[in-house]
Amino acid sequence: MSTTFDCIVIGSGNAGSSAAISAVENGCKRVLLVDKCPEEWVGGNGYFTAGAFRTVHGGLNDLLAIVRNVLPELASKIDIAPYTDKDFTDDINRMSGGRSDPRLVKVVVDESRDAIAWLAEHDIPFTLAFNRQAYEVDGRQKFWGGLALSTEDGGKGLIRAHQAALQKAGVEVWFKTRAMELVVGERTVIGVVVEKNGKKEKLTSRTVILASGGYESNAQLRAEHLGPDWANARVRGTPYNTGDGISMAVAAGAKLAGDWKGCHSTCWDANAHPDTGDRVLSNQYTKSGYPLGIMVNSKGVRFVDEGEDIRNFTYAKFGREILYQPGGYVFQVWDSKITGWLRKEEYGDDIVEKMWADSVEELAEKLSAKGLEDKEALARTIRSYNDAVLASQSLNKGLEWNPAEKDGLSTDGLSPPKSNWALTIDRSPFLAVKVACGITFTFGGVAVDPDTTGVISETTGMTIKGLYCTGEMVGGLWYGNYPGGSGLTAGTVLGRKAGRAAAEYLKC
Repeated sequence: MSTTFDCIVIGSGNAGSSAAISAVENGCKRVLLVDKCPEEWVGGNGYFTAGAFRTVHGGLNDLLAIVRNVLPELASKIDIAPYTDKDFTDDINRMSGGRSDPRLVKVVVDESRDAIAWLAEHDIPFTLAFNRQAYEVDGRQKFWGGLALSTEDGGKGLIRAHQAALQKAGVEVWFKTRAMELVVGERTVIGVVVEKNGKKEKLTSRTVILASGGYESNAQLRAEHLGPDWANARVRGTPYNTGDGISMAVAAGAKLAGDWKGCHSTCWDANAHPDTGDRVLSNQYTKSGYPLGIMVNSKGVRFVDEGEDIRNFTYAKFGREILYQPGGYVFQVWDSKITGWLRKEEYGDDIVEKMWADSVEELAEKLSAKGLEDKEALARTIRSYNDAVLASQSLNKGLEWNPAEKDGLSTDGLSPPKSNWALTIDRSPFLAVKVACGITFTFGGVAVDPDTTGVISETTGMTIKGLYCTGEMVGGLWYGNYPGGSGLTAGTVLGRKAGRAAAEYLKC
């Protein structure tokens, strides 16, 4: 079997798959995609997502052309506001505190809608995300937070469709094949050393695209870069993202970039496996209902403003805050006014352990068996919260609770406040679930040229010829926080560019 290729892609997730397909359609004759995971673990972190894609769009009519789950009679009952270039750019910059590389941001935003259309052309099954991004208000499905698109069957459906597209494009895929070293000569990539079937093998290729993710599944590297607490974070996705690609890039002379103390995290089921995601339940372990209730730590006190912003813009940073609480876990709490609004895919009886009670005192007693250290403190917290809600309502009459927008229903005189969706917790039965921090991917990565995704040399500041990078390995795009649904979009945008650039380089 020949070991010479036009392009080798390392990583089988959304970004790597996008890169491989793009390389073929732009002229690469023989493309190989390798992944160290077994075939049943195909898809990297993309498999474990909800399949959400944040993109610039012109509103409902713009999206109807690419989604598969909207019949005409339903379309007349949907409200989706346009999401502009400025909206997307502002959301990224707001989340990052203005630290994101403006060139990378511009590329991702400007090419987001075209990337979605391109994926649809390759039979990626897009849907409107009613289950995650819409609430029925006054008989209408109201989408919120700028995010409207997902894929049928979430990340599972996304990766399944990518696999079909790779096969159709003629991309060779090798599983259980670990990339160990980039072969570099005269600042030019000329191949990859892999380990397959227990043997090392040198593969020749004029272009290599790195798409093997960050180091979030490596507890030692998490502790080293993010801080010692992060050794205890629960791995939300693939256990195979251990930083190999970054190490290979550095050994080949790559420059590093981005937020090496930051990562994408979320509120995660405390009973989930600590070191790997679940291939069946996958994203259902997410617990995103906190804006509609409160969160208390093991001491029984609140620690964040649960209603600070739309959930899409707070879950990554709140996941981090959970990790820093005593014991690294907290409890989400609601009363019966809200429990019917919780997403069934995240809070179903067969998904999460629920603690029900007819009184706050009974709830505290049940939570004490799950790690609550101060039952009286929980009762005090709920009493003071309720008082602050009622005080605010008396000052702001006329406001109505609306889960589909920031409704201004807040607390008065409470620290931390709850800025939106604040209702009293006083109607039994009461519900609580225990959550921890789930880490998805790390923000620090490899520096690239935004126009080509070419990997930048640490010594020359120029790109290393023939070497490209996409997906979660790219550094400089995310800092501190993250707008939900942006990762898959960025992976596709930069993956397309990487494949295109690799094909162009072969023509030189």
